[in-house]
Amino acid sequence: MSDLLERHPPNFDKRIEYGSDPQHFAELRLPDGAGPFPFLLVIHGGFWQSAYDLKHIGSLCAALTDKGIVTCNLEYRRIGNSGGGWPGTFQDVSLATDNIMDTISSDSRVDVARAAVMGHSAGGHLALWLASTHRVPKASPLRRAQKYRFVRAVSLAGVSDLRAAWRQQLGNGAVAKLMGGSPDQYPERFDAGSPIELLPSGSRQILIHGTEDDIVPFSQSEKFVERAEQLGEQPTLVKLEGVGHFELIDPESDAWSKVVTAVLPVLGM
Repeated sequence: MSDLLERHPPNFDKRIEYGSDPQHFAELRLPDGAGPFPFLLVIHGGFWQSAYDLKHIGSLCAALTDKGIVTCNLEYRRIGNSGGGWPGTFQDVSLATDNIMDTISSDSRVDVARAAVMGHSAGGHLALWLASTHRVPKASPLRRAQKYRFVRAVSLAGVSDLRAAWRQQLGNGAVAKLMGGSPDQYPERFDAGSPIELLPSGSRQILIHGTEDDIVPFSQSEKFVERAEQLGEQPTLVKLEGVGHFELIDPESDAWSKVVTAVLPVLGM
């Protein structure tokens, strides 16, 4: 992670503001040419904490744009930001979807019919959740009428089960900070905010995870896929033997080609 943080993020083409908060923005990168190109909303990780921003996933976005994909690197309120955590972090990615899609849908270079969301680590959690928002209970503050819904989601070493992540104390208790407490204190929050609880989502889900990940264990993706299959869905689990956590977002890693091979078909490429 330190190497990724130290790299200067590649240039982006346009900054999009999707709300009034300083964290409500995204960085758009467009391939050369007339297109139309598929669209990928990218959500960075960092255990939902303000110490980690969108810069460290900029190299991934630039590498995928070089492959002919419009990438949109999303920033959002996190733990430590005013309004971050429950429910603001969730509400931000939901708000961003509609506002950003409205902004780019009139651009002839963007093929919104080939749109997907992808996230890494905590961003993987938010990507899977975003593809499941129609399943959020109506009484939850996370429920909102969505104009756009992603039906394709890619999770890179994502946190897919918040209850299990809370038990595992991932990120030194980051789940409790995100949710404002434990599953026993706020069961309805975990029901509304944990992707595994929102199955079946009816979306195409690809989960890519390294077996040597010591930050978000491989079991997070494995158990999610098992549960989805039990409910009649057909998610894809890409198991990367001997791979850790950050290799999945590093275009200079040996694992990168396998990530690209798994992602391109999702976008119709």
